[in-house]
Amino acid sequence: ISYSDALPLLRALDGPVAPVAWRGALPITYHLGPGKTTVHLKLEFDFKMVPAYDVIARLRGSERPDEWVIRGNHHDAWVNGAEDPISGMIAVLAEAQAVSQLTKSGWRPKRTIIFCAWDGEEQALIGSTEWAEAHADELQQKAVLYVNSDSNARGFLSAGGSHSLEKFVNEVARDVVDPEKQVPVFERWRARRILEGSPEERREARDRGDMRITALGSGSDYTPFLQHLGIASLNLAYGGEGDTDGVYHSIYDSFDHYTRFADPRFDYAAALAMTAGRVVLRFADADYLPLSVSNLSDTVARYVTEVTKLGNDERDAIAEKNRRINDKTYEFFADPTKTFVTPKLEPAPPSLSFTALQNALTRLQQSARAYDAAMRDAKTAARLRSRDTQQVLDNALRQIELRLIIDHGLPRRPWFKHAIYAPGFYTGYGAKTLPGIREAIEQHNWNEAIEQIGIVANTLARTAEQIDRATAILTR
Repeated sequence: ISYSDALPLLRALDGPVAPVAWRGALPITYHLGPGKTTVHLKLEFDFKMVPAYDVIARLRGSERPDEWVIRGNHHDAWVNGAEDPISGMIAVLAEAQAVSQLTKSGWRPKRTIIFCAWDGEEQALIGSTEWAEAHADELQQKAVLYVNSDSNARGFLSAGGSHSLEKFVNEVARDVVDPEKQVPVFERWRARRILEGSPEERREARDRGDMRITALGSGSDYTPFLQHLGIASLNLAYGGEGDTDGVYHSIYDSFDHYTRFADPRFDYAAALAMTAGRVVLRFADADYLPLSVSNLSDTVARYVTEVTKLGNDERDAIAEKNRRINDKTYEFFADPTKTFVTPKLEPAPPSLSFTALQNALTRLQQSARAYDAAMRDAKTAARLRSRDTQQVLDNALRQIELRLIIDHGLPRRPWFKHAIYAPGFYTGYGAKTLPGIREAIEQHNWNEAIEQIGIVANTLARTAEQIDRATAILTR
């Protein structure tokens, strides 16, 4: 609501004076409440069934028309939608316009490029999900990349998605110039991680060649492509400096607000178009799919370490809690003037063996190293001059992400099928990595955790086998 609407509500509050950090700039004394005033809220709804329209534009590839690079952003909004989603949508339109101009000069991409403007995103990703489900078989056979954007503003590049794309995104970020600082957006991305990240993130930002991209949860249209179909996906945006607080999904997400506070000169709309446009064009015109299996295996190794530690930590926490109950520590500590309920003892969890998972990870890492070694071999360069070899390699590489899909899906939500990334069952947008294992441990569902360790281990082993198939194409 606006500050003019909020003023009478805030003025009516009594009780203690609010802490300084909770006070705004209205001409009142801020109180925490409650108050004696009764507020009557009148709601008006317009419930009706209306069509949703996805807008799809396709540019057929000249050499590999059955390999699709898909670029999408939603076009529907809760109200005005200047930032969410139009700030991202204008980048897609600029990219499509640039591609159109290239075709008029005689150029055509090797692979097919598909531009998508999704409807119904705000009502649970309806437009992209229905389209992806309707074309699921064809997408799993042909789509090699989905690139998403949504809200965008002044600031730093953020990138999330499939970690086989991590090195590729870093290469693009080194070639895009920040419109205000006139340095590569990669350098600002790294500077932010050094200044705002954890000690581990700070160390990696300085020492690691590539910036880590984030895991994707949900909240935008990459969800059906990555987590349901197993198509390698990216989500790109700029932000962190434009003042966009407080207007999200409201009538105040307007053109006036956006041009005053979020990205006044649309510099970062252009930066997003240049970033996503490079991703799309380089992928569409690459001799073979520019995937990095080493970045994938490196990231999975981190996740395996995390869930192994989580399992041990939860066992220790349960043991400590039970000891405190048995020793009456809670009871002795409790305030005798207040009601106290003794916590219940929790059964000791069974021993979790992560051996199968560790073995599968080792196999994945070995396969990734072998692929990298084959790529460095001088004979490989000669083999990759053959278009037939490139085509066969593409088919093998495309299926790596597909091998990370679990056919029957995650526990209690079979629509989500990716073994590595999912939105949290209770956290919504936030990502959970190795979600089947992690959430079973968090919920102390030990039998499920044991089962999921085996499922994920088998999934990683299948992925390693697929990488081996790609390596065999390079070395035969």
